[in-house]
Amino acid sequence: MDNDLKNSILKTGTTILGIVCKDGIIMAADRQSTAGTIVMSKDSKKIKEVNNYILFAGTGMVADIQKSIKLVAAELKLKELRSKSRPTVKQAANLSATIIYQSIRQPTMLQFMVGSLIGGVNEDGSSELFSIDPAGGISEVREYDANYGSGMPYVLGLFERQYKKDITIKEGIELAKEALKSSTQRDIGSGYGIDIFTITKEGIKKVVSQEISSEYKDQ
Repeated sequence: MDNDLKNSILKTGTTILGIVCKDGIIMAADRQSTAGTIVMSKDSKKIKEVNNYILFAGTGMVADIQKSIKLVAAELKLKELRSKSRPTVKQAANLSATIIYQSIRQPTMLQFMVGSLIGGVNEDGSSELFSIDPAGGISEVREYDANYGSGMPYVLGLFERQYKKDITIKEGIELAKEALKSSTQRDIGSGYGIDIFTITKEGIKKVVSQEISSEYKDQ
């Protein structure tokens, strides 16, 4: 399984990232979707709302990511109806990790491989961010993470130098921009645009939506 995880980094052409700030969470991603060496989409939305208080960012097979989001959303709604209380962000992350863990351990012709970041805000106003690896392992993110996308090395290298404790949402947005610029400049699996979301006690908000366009200049 360790080898599978290492190999999946090379096959997952994408950049997703999460930053923990003192006043909330930042989640961001590029827009390029690939199939091997072919760019299949230049406007892929890699961060999705599971509901009105949880975001899901995925890397891996598009169909598997879409299935994960639908399953998590449905199960959370059922849990809320049964318990008459809103599930926490941690419960949502544990649910997603369980779905991935069970799926890849069932006999199948196509292996289910999804890496994800799940962030959200709880009823008490606290925000949380969790990282789930393609094997179903889960960990709470205390500072930052880029999961298992191909842009991960570039993002983490920049975060190691520029992230600071108690960073604000405003500062986190700018740091996310710089990280995505780093990955889209050097990672062949990332590009064409960036999307950045904030998660605070006020809710989920998309704060950056930018397109990366090529220009041809005479020399």
